[in-house]
Amino acid sequence: MSETAAGTAIVILGGGTAGWMAACLIARRWPQAQVTLVESADIGIVGVGEGSTPQLKHFFDQLGIAEAEWMPACDATYKLGIGFHGWSDRAGYGAYFHPFPTALDSHTAPHFFYNTRARRTGRDVVAHPDRFLLPARLAAAGCAPQPDRAFPFELSYGYHFDAHKVGAFLGAHATAKLGVVRLRRTIAKVERAATGAIAALVCDDGERIAGDFFLDGSGFRGVLFEQTLGVPFLPFAENLFNDRAVVLPTARDEPAPLPSQTRATALNAGWVWDIPLTSRTGNGYVYSSRHLSPDQAEAELRGHLGVGDAGTARHLTMRVGRVAESWSHNALAIGLAQGFIEPLEATALHIVMATVEAFLDAVDADGFTPAARAPFNHKIAARYDGVRDYIVAHYRLNQRTQDPLGYWAEARAMPHLSDTLKGLMSAWFTGADMAALVEQTGIARYYSAISWHCLMAGYGTFPDDERLVAPGPDIERIDMARIDDFLDRCALNFRPHLTHLPR
Repeated sequence: MSETAAGTAIVILGGGTAGWMAACLIARRWPQAQVTLVESADIGIVGVGEGSTPQLKHFFDQLGIAEAEWMPACDATYKLGIGFHGWSDRAGYGAYFHPFPTALDSHTAPHFFYNTRARRTGRDVVAHPDRFLLPARLAAAGCAPQPDRAFPFELSYGYHFDAHKVGAFLGAHATAKLGVVRLRRTIAKVERAATGAIAALVCDDGERIAGDFFLDGSGFRGVLFEQTLGVPFLPFAENLFNDRAVVLPTARDEPAPLPSQTRATALNAGWVWDIPLTSRTGNGYVYSSRHLSPDQAEAELRGHLGVGDAGTARHLTMRVGRVAESWSHNALAIGLAQGFIEPLEATALHIVMATVEAFLDAVDADGFTPAARAPFNHKIAARYDGVRDYIVAHYRLNQRTQDPLGYWAEARAMPHLSDTLKGLMSAWFTGADMAALVEQTGIARYYSAISWHCLMAGYGTFPDDERLVAPGPDIERIDMARIDDFLDRCALNFRPHLTHLPR
């Protein structure tokens, strides 16, 4: 560990999933640091999303926690990716699957890229992503991502889980196994030193919790960063205008196969998530308050689920954007205090991990210094903006014509796009090499060429069918029967989701 961090008193404000995840990462990397987490029983956890990217597996692997230990305790299931439904009304493109890219894709992704480019330039060839990528077939069949022992390839996968239970599990692990001190307190004010740095958290009974470095995991309140240090919040509302969610869990249909994918279904003013847990199904409608009232959104969600008046819905307000700097003075922002880019691609915990790990790396290399802070802030801001661009593309490129509120047309017309996203869209529509551009611009660090091709091809963002022509001798004929056979035989090595869940 860094000599600079040895003996450092680190105080984390906020005991949600983000706070406990950060506590585990810091205590594991810096075992000689003094890590204290302060949480209040009076403040609830937002818990907007219950899905993850494959980075969560890396997180548990780092901590040495087996799936058999944490998954049953958190009602967790496996996640191969996200199925998008209703984002396009183009014939044959009403749904597509966005997989987590895996090693096996190297055998079929080049053919996918080739055919999408051929179709973008007017050739009538197969270009739907689900035909080329194994996870799409496994998700459609409700398979788990673990292959039979004889199959020598591993898949990338994430999880679905109960966010409250994951936070509680990590809290217990951090305190019992990693020496993190847990304090249940209500913070009345924050004390600053003459230098402007944070000196201590002051409780409502006058107790003073001093530290050398602080983490702000206080959620949208931003107690340390916005309220105390005055770090500006940069909203993304000009191109991501969903700012509300209504959440309504439903009972899981026990006889039905357990899905191994998140489902994102477009509705009138946003989209609904469907997240399968072992105990229930998580459902939530993410929508724009400029287009729907909370009552209207709840009614539309209930109609979509077919539940009538059953169950109690929770209404949430979301603030989409990020703080200008994730590390300011002697404090680091994490979780919702750092930013939020709506739950469409389940990136919240991924960004927490990326932020904390990059912070630890920066301090190990250069200490708690401006030399470490400046490049760190640039790196994290670039990650946020890269993720934002991919989410924005979902809305900007939608092909949905069922639009009674004008929401989807407004999304297609949004003018505020980054230069990077403009460049990618230009490359797609002019028939340029998208895969090469994704690598050249460096955005593959956030979303790979497979992800970008799945999004754009999955919507059917191609010339109208009547303008397509049969491929000529200048176009290689991709043998789809051979690809189907390869993927079908790979799929034989995987089993239904329920049979592989840890018990």
